Amino acid sequence: MIDYESLGWFLLILAGGVVAGIIGSLTGLGGGSVLVPLLTLFYGVPIEYATGASLISTIATSAGSASTYTRKGIANIKIGVGLEVATTLGAIIGALMFEIVVTHKVQFVLYLLFGVVILTSIIPTVKRGKYEFPEEKQGDFTSRIFQLKAKYYDEKAGKEVSYTGVRWWLGEIIMFFAGLLSGLLGIGSGALKVLGMDWAMNLPMKVTTTTSNFMIGITAATGSSIYWYAGYIQFFLASATAIGVLLGSRIGSTLLLRISNKEIRWIFFSILSFLGVDMILKGITNSKLYNIPSIDGFGIAVASSVILILLLFLKITIEEGKHGYLR
Repeated sequence: MIDYESLGWFLLILAGGVVAGIIGSLTGLGGGSVLVPLLTLFYGVPIEYATGASLISTIATSAGSASTYTRKGIANIKIGVGLEVATTLGAIIGALMFEIVVTHKVQFVLYLLFGVVILTSIIPTVKRGKYEFPEEKQGDFTSRIFQLKAKYYDEKAGKEVSYTGVRWWLGEIIMFFAGLLSGLLGIGSGALKVLGMDWAMNLPMKVTTTTSNFMIGITAATGSSIYWYAGYIQFFLASATAIGVLLGSRIGSTLLLRISNKEIRWIFFSILSFLGVDMILKGITNSKLYNIPSIDGFGIAVASSVILILLLFLKITIEEGKHGYLR
């Protein structure tokens, strides 16, 4: 168990929070998808306290980056608020389920679930990874009813980008499960939020990640009250991660404006592939099925991530060679 009152550990955890904040801000993951594995795998923090600190830090990520994205007109607040209704309901149910999991001492299930969810969210990224902007689709009835047509100025592309969201109903379903996992796993559920808006609603990646950053703070705040009541939010740990994530999210929001949608997608894919494998291996070890040393697990996760990235790069390169450069 970490000595939470040590200044050295405080600074080390704060540094980890900065890294999580940068990645979370760039990818729309909210930092929690990075912070929970970071705290549990490398710092030895029990997952119940890691999830509690992650929820507080996710709120910091949202506050640190959403203001920049909103001011620049990239985040779509109308879409975010509408989808957050389903996410909030899911977050309340998920937080209540977490208490049951801890009481019955089956936390390893959370590691396995976390890993599977992360790896599954990569699948749509593979298909859409070759596009700078989403393939144009004709608006459906939800596009008109919920006014999903909008535009933003892309500094990297140097032009104004117009887009039309579709399948609002599917986005709402995915957002409910995103909220459920947020409360259950102590994350902002940015991976599923990005998946819902990117794949289901066909929004540009920058709109997706920035709107996700706006939403995750509300989702995390909903679940954090239950975690606080249950005693899983440790003040010293939560403050160190929150400060670090806030600093990192400010850096990440500045970087996002200067990189392309494709580059964001590559970062998203790389981080998720590593964390997904690493958390599954941790779950297997905690379940007592098979003991995998931490250093071996880290190596396997890195190797798996590199292989997946190379396969994706090869796939996209071959397709672009056949059909020419795609947007």
